[in-house]
Amino acid sequence: MAECCLVSGRELAKVLGSVHRAPLALTSLRLAYCSSLKVLQFPQLRQLSLSLLPALTDMGLVAVARGCPSLERLALSHCSHLSDEGWAQAARFWPRLQHLNLSCCSQLTEQTLDTIGQACKQLRVLDVAMCPGINVAAVRHFQAQLPQVTCIQSRFVGGADLTLTL
Repeated sequence: MAECCLVSGRELAKVLGSVHRAPLALTSLRLAYCSSLKVLQFPQLRQLSLSLLPALTDMGLVAVARGCPSLERLALSHCSHLSDEGWAQAARFWPRLQHLNLSCCSQLTEQTLDTIGQACKQLRVLDVAMCPGINVAAVRHFQAQLPQVTCIQSRFVGGADLTLTL
């Protein structure tokens, strides 16, 4: 559904349900480049990509968290309006999260890493490459907080080119 406009999760669910005559248990969805997203409610969704969604705000992130609580993989790269405050509210809805891509999210800081570390205990892979508000010390602290994380992509964080693979 790349480059979609004004899609709501309810409308998408209706369309998918009408094709199969029964509600579809959607497990993976990619909505990259969408210009707007009103509502997204897929309780069984496991994978979601909202990368390059410039209109996604903290309020939208929280709505997605509430509507898609079963996510295991989430890509939000280049969502420049997301902040620590949004993550403080959203992360608690994603205890199953295992892979998270936040690369190029320019407003995020080490506070978001702390929030994710406290709420997303099953996380294995994190990408915070090119996040100017996150430094190498914060990445190392995060890895110490969650030793089960096997890979942290943090290229060009704090001026360093660092990828931690354990």
